[in-house]
Amino acid sequence: MTDRIIYFDCFSGASGDMILGALLDAGLELSGLKRELKKLRLAGFSLSARKVTRGGFSGTKFDVEIRHDERHERRLAEILALIRKSGLPQSAKVRAQHIFSRLAAAEARAHGTTPGRVHFHEVGAIDAIVDIVGAVVGLELLGVKKIFVSPIATGRGYVESAHGRLPVPAPATAYLIEGVPAKSTDIERELTTPTGAAILTTLADGFGEMPLMKVEEVGYGAGTAPGERVPNLLRVFLGSPLGRVAASGYDTDAVLHFATNIDDATPETCARAVERLMDAGALDAWLCPITMKKGRAAWTLHALCENRDADAMTDIIFRETTTFGLRVTSEKRLKLQRKIVSVKTKYGAVKVKIGMRGSEVLTASPEYEEVRRLAEKRGVAFRDVYEAAKAALR
Repeated sequence: MTDRIIYFDCFSGASGDMILGALLDAGLELSGLKRELKKLRLAGFSLSARKVTRGGFSGTKFDVEIRHDERHERRLAEILALIRKSGLPQSAKVRAQHIFSRLAAAEARAHGTTPGRVHFHEVGAIDAIVDIVGAVVGLELLGVKKIFVSPIATGRGYVESAHGRLPVPAPATAYLIEGVPAKSTDIERELTTPTGAAILTTLADGFGEMPLMKVEEVGYGAGTAPGERVPNLLRVFLGSPLGRVAASGYDTDAVLHFATNIDDATPETCARAVERLMDAGALDAWLCPITMKKGRAAWTLHALCENRDADAMTDIIFRETTTFGLRVTSEKRLKLQRKIVSVKTKYGAVKVKIGMRGSEVLTASPEYEEVRRLAEKRGVAFRDVYEAAKAALR
């Protein structure tokens, strides 16, 4: 299956069951979802999906049916261990654990405690574990590589919870949607749950309008409420990217750009921050020398990342440097299409990264680590291996 993208249209909010219902409505096979969730080695539940109508429109209602009284409290460590010990693919484990960790952090902020001490009530039950892990594996089964989300509708009023009557959005939901587009509505109920907010804000690569794409499937996931003036549905558009700028033929996407000025940290401190950012998944990170007020020598620390890595980048910058604030912008990026080829040289095989616009090759660069390894192995200069690789490619 080719790489696909998905757009979540949250005009009536989102919850875990609505997300899975929408994926099933857009083509996810329930049998495939069940097969993957068996790898959790978690007993006491069964899954079902059925067609329903909300506000006169058809959608799929996904349900987790608990066969036994499994709705006991769980702490974060227990849930993370369950996922870690499962037979799920490593990529799914990492993403599911990240979602639960962010959910725990939001609950901890709401209740004035630490993530490890949070008692998960609603979200600790089997159905929420299934919703979160199911959303992750469902997206993988559909071949989704990029996830985009509309402004998230929260609703208004109050919601009943294990902690009593809470304002909408619930405190945990409010923390989870920090930094992303959201909107209230005139509907007097909770539209977006903490579980739904955690899934979408953790996995999303971008927020806003629907990206340029070839729509292949449209799916509707139904919530529990019948829907008053607005159907209680989550809509998804599933398809393939049309990410080239028509006038130039280059690929395009959006990335987050972090920047902060630092005038009271050592060069070693700033260099370590760059290392940490790159290790955590930054697309790039660098330092620029600047002169600040009163002639003080300083640095500007920059980092580029995808939306899903924003929390990690923010945490590293604040922990590793002395800054008190960050500038964060979303920037459009033009890219060459890339592929890796292997060329033979007298020193050995070298991988070369090729940049193309359509079928036209515009640039090529031998991989640094490959060239360095061969140069050390053969006892020759780095530039000798590098030029040999370039010549072999030509």
